[in-house]
Amino acid sequence: MDFSCRALAYCRPGFEKDLAAEMIQRCGKRGVAASATPQLNAGYVLCEIDAPQEEARLFLRFRDLIFARQLVWVQAWLEDLPEKDRLTPIMGALDLLHGRFARLWAETADTNEAKTLSSFFKRFMPHLERALVERKRLIERAELPTLHLFFLDSSRLWIATSEANEASQWPMGIARMRMPREAPSRSTLKLAEAFDALLTEDERKTTLRAGLKAVDLGAAPGGWTWQFAHRGILVTAVDNGPMADTVKATGLVEHVRADGFVWKPKRPVEWMVCDMVEQPSRVAQLVADWVAAGRCRRCIFNLKLPMKKRHEEIERARALIHKRLSVSGREWTLRFKHLYHDREEVTGYLTASK
Repeated sequence: MDFSCRALAYCRPGFEKDLAAEMIQRCGKRGVAASATPQLNAGYVLCEIDAPQEEARLFLRFRDLIFARQLVWVQAWLEDLPEKDRLTPIMGALDLLHGRFARLWAETADTNEAKTLSSFFKRFMPHLERALVERKRLIERAELPTLHLFFLDSSRLWIATSEANEASQWPMGIARMRMPREAPSRSTLKLAEAFDALLTEDERKTTLRAGLKAVDLGAAPGGWTWQFAHRGILVTAVDNGPMADTVKATGLVEHVRADGFVWKPKRPVEWMVCDMVEQPSRVAQLVADWVAAGRCRRCIFNLKLPMKKRHEEIERARALIHKRLSVSGREWTLRFKHLYHDREEVTGYLTASK
């Protein structure tokens, strides 16, 4: 009997080695052998794990993987699909799977080559969806798993599944967000995605309420500040540069012309956010000092990564934060994610108890 399983994770093209190393490391910490052969710019990693899927899901989790946009569990591989009848072999493979599904997602890697499949999906997927509905395999129940068809091209695909609340809420792990008309820069989408990706639903409800106070270090022109102000949160925007008129017009923003690494608030605030272009270790030390000293309750921050040894740089930042917070006497939580709206950077979330 084969007790191994395969996990398929999607990522930004160019980050395959980082993701593969991370997945193998997580398995190794549990004493489980794993292997992956990442292909540069493929946009995904297939990881072979020497453990049953039910066990592997306990230690290889989407929310813990920094570089994964999505994590799914492979159930079957199909190739050489006939051009005139792809439906029959796919349905044959799906008939071997037990259970029903809440969602059917046709997915690809986030590459220019894969994007050419969009017209094929428009023609083919309605037929597959209709067949699944007719067989009562696809029903509207949010707690059921998602069925993922990850196509390499129109004749090759992995059939995979993900459990509810154990994967990205977005097809392909890509956060589809509209650019707000009043926001002054596209960086605003990064913070909006961070709220969804790094905070729990309860954290969003309790910490993004009108009337709370926030500090934005390196704020100009105000993309991150806008995300707070439009929620009714009072913001101190710290930057020597100018703030956009649309941000100032909210009436909820105080602009302080100062160095974000030097300025400190007179009273504690709920939030501090930081998107300054600086060495990751310096930013990590800054946010750790703010949280450890009680200047803020929680932070979201960006770490600009080097082209090489990205994972090592994140671990160095993690160690700096751990060292500072471990002597503060406070319980704390640290999460990292390489967001869709990130490029050569990752976004972190740090919070501590009062």
